[in-house]
Amino acid sequence: MPNPRFYIVDVFAEEKFTGNQLAVFRDVEGLSDTDMQRIAKEMNYSETTFILSEQTRNGGYDVRIFTPEEELPFAGHPTLGTTFVIRQEILGEPVGQIILNLKVGQIPVTINYSSGQVDMLWMKQMPPTAGLTLNAGRMAPVLNIDESDVDTRFPIQEISTGVPSLIVPLKTLDALKKISVATDKYYELIKDTDAKLILVFCPETRKPENNLSVRVFADYYGVPEDPATGAANGCLAGYLVKHRYFQNDRIDVRVEQGYEIGRPSLLFLRAEDKEGRIDVFVGGNAIMIAEGVLKT
Repeated sequence: MPNPRFYIVDVFAEEKFTGNQLAVFRDVEGLSDTDMQRIAKEMNYSETTFILSEQTRNGGYDVRIFTPEEELPFAGHPTLGTTFVIRQEILGEPVGQIILNLKVGQIPVTINYSSGQVDMLWMKQMPPTAGLTLNAGRMAPVLNIDESDVDTRFPIQEISTGVPSLIVPLKTLDALKKISVATDKYYELIKDTDAKLILVFCPETRKPENNLSVRVFADYYGVPEDPATGAANGCLAGYLVKHRYFQNDRIDVRVEQGYEIGRPSLLFLRAEDKEGRIDVFVGGNAIMIAEGVLKT
């Protein structure tokens, strides 16, 4: 087994030690699937990524993404964080775009700069697809909230831009804060759904400059609550446009997440309905925290 280098990055962070932590590994030739899964379990972040080669293939870098429990075809903060590491540590010079070859397909990431430093990363996600809808009576007991907390003007619905998410609209921030997932009811629910991840949102925010508050629960993947979830927020962006949540066929919003678990995060969502096809973009910042070598 090799001794791969790794980096720890905070993604969707406004300052160090906020946002969602990510471990990114390079020099991974010789690692097996089992090795990668065990390393991801050891790191125990929401996700850990592995850059398979520092040479491009079809214009993109081959990358694999693992939660502590299993491999994912796509995830948001790993996409942005891995792109940041490739830009900073492998390329070392300004480029406008980097493409990642993920199991879901090629994901382009646009890089914005300020004073020569990476300022913002934007990924274009796959067009959202809609799936199963549920009623408030089935969802409320899973979240330990009242049915009346659910904003029934909009559906509880599965949306996917690569990884299905169950989107749940609530009325108030108080309702969002009081969520306590009933694990047994959660696992009973997801037996009948493609989505194993639940994103709950409301239009009330802690900071006046933000537009939505979000919480994300994904115990199935070994992540009881996630601090910042790019893939699920991409699904949310598609949902907001599809159901005209802001009475518009396009959105440009700021989302806060992670406050309940002490990792405040900020995500930027843009989406637009173009004759039935919704384009989705999710943006955020990344901050380098640490680097090291895995001993084997």
